[in-house]
Amino acid sequence: MSNLEKQPAETWVECDAVAVPTAPEIHEAREVPLGGPRAMTVHRTLPSKQRTMIGAWCFVDHYGPADVSVTGGMVVPPHPHTGLQTVSWLFEGEIEHRDSVGSHAFVRPGDLNLMTAGHGISHSEMSTDATTVLHGAQLWVALPSASRQVDPFFESHTSVRARIDDAELAVFVGDFAGASVGATTFTPLVAAEIRLPAGGSAELPVRPDFEYGVLVDAGPVGVDGLWAERTQLVYAGLDRTSLRLDAGDLPVRVLLIGGTPLDEQILMWWNFVGRSHEEIVDYRAEWQRESGAAEPDGAPPTATGEVVPGGAPRFGLSDHHYEGDPLPAPVLPNVRLQPRRR
Repeated sequence: MSNLEKQPAETWVECDAVAVPTAPEIHEAREVPLGGPRAMTVHRTLPSKQRTMIGAWCFVDHYGPADVSVTGGMVVPPHPHTGLQTVSWLFEGEIEHRDSVGSHAFVRPGDLNLMTAGHGISHSEMSTDATTVLHGAQLWVALPSASRQVDPFFESHTSVRARIDDAELAVFVGDFAGASVGATTFTPLVAAEIRLPAGGSAELPVRPDFEYGVLVDAGPVGVDGLWAERTQLVYAGLDRTSLRLDAGDLPVRVLLIGGTPLDEQILMWWNFVGRSHEEIVDYRAEWQRESGAAEPDGAPPTATGEVVPGGAPRFGLSDHHYEGDPLPAPVLPNVRLQPRRR
């Protein structure tokens, strides 16, 4: 009998492997014009070449602070969405929102405006005359396949305040730090604005089944020891139970987003989230037809699939109550659109 076989059975303990979180990584922003002829420049960090989603968060635009007397503010005529939720969050200013389900609301600092596109919606966003400085973020959440054809709807919520160590938090999606917001979500998600004073720090309790992103609005800020500058996005993956934020010589403001990974491939093009090239072709054609936009060659757009069951217009543009022309869809590329990997 070998020495191994002679060992008492109770001395052998089967241990589970301990998951070690990966080091955080920085994603640089790229400048993108938003809207039509009076386009406003935004900083986009998601999607990027390195990453398509953080949880189900699939899009992050960060803008301002911008003097609207110089930039013209936000002027985004009616445009369509499918298969996603838009999350509007302001640090400063005011935006007027109108959509095709009859919503008329104002985005103001501290309040969440959440629009669920489902099978299709159109909306417009305009900074108001009362706005002198515009500063905020627009984020999208990809809807899972089981929910992406829901009827569109709109809701507003007031953020809930919390405090951890030196950090002041305004939670506006999900549950975090004992604060909870009843915003409708279709996968587990969280979002919060977090402020730190100069020299401050906070050890944030996080869920190991969530992945997280930290968008820097004012910094620099240390995220688990990795220092990031304004407009950068720090990705922190799974298997964490805490996430440390540190401020340097200046006050810090960040947006924290997170959620369980959406283990589905999505296809994002323009304002649409779908699953196949054919879906995107149909969404675009339906929008062009509803909006009355002509193609570059003057030919009418042609859809290859069905509109919304029941024959109703997918984007409801006639119910929008907007004075002015809607945004036409850009021309599709001469290649087949492919779903993006995480």
